[in-house]
Amino acid sequence: MKNFKKNIALLAALACAGTMLAGCTSSTTDGGDTTDAPAANGDTTAAADNGGAADAPAADANAYEAAQTAGTGALTLPEGEGKVFNIYCWNGDFKKYVESYYKAPEGVEFKWHEIANEGGAYQTALDEALMNQDSAAADEKVDLFLAEADYIIKYANTDLTQDVTKLGVQQWDTGYDYTYKAATSVDGVLKGVSWQANPSMFIYRRSIAKDVLGTDDPAQVQEALSTWEKVDEVAQKAKDKGYVMFASPLETYRTFANNSDVSYLNGDKFATTAAFDSWVAQAEKYVENGWSEKYGLWDNEKQAMMGTDGKMMCCIGPAWYFNFCMGTAQEQTNGDWGICVGPQEHFWGGTWLLAATGSDNEAVIADLMNAFTANEEIMDKILSDAKEFPNNTNVVNKYANDDSYGLEFLGGQNHIKMMAECAKNIKWDPALHTQYDQTFNETLPNNILEYLKGVCDKDTAMSNFYIALSEVAPQITHD
Repeated sequence: MKNFKKNIALLAALACAGTMLAGCTSSTTDGGDTTDAPAANGDTTAAADNGGAADAPAADANAYEAAQTAGTGALTLPEGEGKVFNIYCWNGDFKKYVESYYKAPEGVEFKWHEIANEGGAYQTALDEALMNQDSAAADEKVDLFLAEADYIIKYANTDLTQDVTKLGVQQWDTGYDYTYKAATSVDGVLKGVSWQANPSMFIYRRSIAKDVLGTDDPAQVQEALSTWEKVDEVAQKAKDKGYVMFASPLETYRTFANNSDVSYLNGDKFATTAAFDSWVAQAEKYVENGWSEKYGLWDNEKQAMMGTDGKMMCCIGPAWYFNFCMGTAQEQTNGDWGICVGPQEHFWGGTWLLAATGSDNEAVIADLMNAFTANEEIMDKILSDAKEFPNNTNVVNKYANDDSYGLEFLGGQNHIKMMAECAKNIKWDPALHTQYDQTFNETLPNNILEYLKGVCDKDTAMSNFYIALSEVAPQITHD
């Protein structure tokens, strides 16, 4: 690896690039993204003409057909391929999918290295393993690792990750374009893929919507929430009825941030964006007017507000949010929820699979990546069994066009149909993303939350953020 020392220096500099977002359960993602997931600022360019699918050179149709056998155990290992396949991850979500839907080639042992998100421990352990890749024994080398939207660029832009097209993975035209852009280096090399897309929705409590709006019909609720001005009006109506619109003022952050048309960084200078300033102004208004509680996104108090006696009308999230962040709702208020787009389409989070340079299991990497993007039987199970939104338009369209399909949790609503329309418009402008996105999208809003809670004033909240930013990136200046 000709640039290995350069990459070690880069990873060392980025090793503390923000604390991983603490999940609402031990199996939270980013997505979402969770964390999350979530994501840095989106662009304002037009959506791809092919309905959100990849706009790169079309993948070979015969190769796509052949990829349907990926993950079926049909792969014959090439001579010299390793027998231990090491995967680094922060929770057991992908492991569950692999063990449920993927059949490994005969003679290959999958070894999972699961390091929890807390305190940045996952990235620290992963960075250390990647730094030691050259000297590690063959059976200890990192083969595949997972990354979220807020820090994928950190790994895609180093030689520590491989060009997966050289391994036999293509940018399938059934995949959503932004998922490939997010995993592409600045010089145009595809470094990874994702099994999911993450259009994010307003998730509303049906019984509360009926009380506040007189209806729980998704089309009518959407009309009531179609602009931020209308959301304000509904928030006041909800308050008058004894409810709150949101449990957390952080709820709408990604809606604003992922629709920004500028980055937080101009060279090495940080400045808040118009989208961020709009979110702060809204958050201040919602807290001041009693339209939102002051809980964090993952606080137990917010979970409680999803329960039988909860008074929260709305939260916001993608398909992964239902299973991984609404446990109380699944247990106590199952079926009493619906979704609508709300005032702004956006995405939140996502998880990508990246190939580590130096792996001796390149054939298995390709087989696994193709299985979780092109193999439509597996992708169908991701939707029908796991209830996620898969990164495969053939599978998505099958369910979107099925009038008999619906999710019990959402009172029988076909959420895929609505999410499919939004997914077409998800954008990812590489120019708006940085290796510090996690710090911008997690640390900064959480500092503002401290101000909204009354722990400190706004100037102190920003000062606390600048201190945290200087620890991650001392070269970045600000006004």
